[in-house]
Amino acid sequence: MDGRSIRSLIGSFKTKSKQVSLLWAVGFREACCLHRVVIYCLRSREIAIRTGQCFLLNGFIFLGSILVLRSVVIPTLQWVLPDVCLQNKSQELCPFGGISRFYSLLQHGLIQLFYVFWFYPMYISSFILNTLWYNDIAKYGFFAIEKHGTSSSESFVEKDTSASDKATDIEGLMIEVAEQVYSVLLLSFFFLEVYATGFIPFIGKALNLLLLSWMYAYYCFEYKWNYSGFSLDKRLDFFESNWPFFAGFGSPCVLAAFFYSPLVSYGVMALLFPLFVLTATGSEADKVIASQRKKWNGAGLGRIPIFVSSNYLSMKVLSLFPIGSHRQVRDQKAL
Repeated sequence: MDGRSIRSLIGSFKTKSKQVSLLWAVGFREACCLHRVVIYCLRSREIAIRTGQCFLLNGFIFLGSILVLRSVVIPTLQWVLPDVCLQNKSQELCPFGGISRFYSLLQHGLIQLFYVFWFYPMYISSFILNTLWYNDIAKYGFFAIEKHGTSSSESFVEKDTSASDKATDIEGLMIEVAEQVYSVLLLSFFFLEVYATGFIPFIGKALNLLLLSWMYAYYCFEYKWNYSGFSLDKRLDFFESNWPFFAGFGSPCVLAAFFYSPLVSYGVMALLFPLFVLTATGSEADKVIASQRKKWNGAGLGRIPIFVSSNYLSMKVLSLFPIGSHRQVRDQKAL
């Protein structure tokens, strides 16, 4: 390889890197358009109520309980049940070793009871309620946009011409159910993949951050795509073909909670997630991406098969069911 070829490769790499950075920044900016949340809350009373409920449950009750535990309950237990040996800074043997050990175990046990009877039930109930409320927020947000004529849901891919006919027969209903089951399996396996990457040495944290950003971006946009009637294969194609944009879009939510403990991270993400669902619902991602590609003379960045392993495992699971769901999903993805 001569010097001219090397310089050409370096130039091409710099150009692609610049395009990736710009598209990532555009996605990040789209996610941070939180003024849309205020607009939609003013347009729809239902959105304001559901968003307020999310803030009350996740912010005031869940995160507030963690704050009370760490700033009130644990210090009180440490005062009532002091670890005398731990407080003794001298190198002499602790004369109250047995009592101190008992206090320490009792203190630890009471804290664990607090988790078992308060945090874990609250975590499960909040997960269920959040799932229902997020769906309502996306639904009312989509309807509010449609009502005011500002939706761009028709543009980035053509709607399936058969979308309105799917629900008219049993086969169409089965296809829709199979697609929903497939979507749940896909994201579940992808979540396990995200979790597993955290254990990879050296690059695990960075890779985990990137995959989490993609996962939350897909979650945010999936609500809009469901109500817009776009098929699953077109969603995946659009997402994987514009991976820098969606990596940028998912970054604010993930970065806001990435460096906290698992429980705190869940609370922060659950608190912020409805805001990004609304920004995704009002985003004209297709037009934003198209405007960037015009600057590059329509050049794309190539498709990254982000969900390839999750897709493989999902299809394997669906193949275990004798109702033909995997065939229906496979046929839809082949269209």
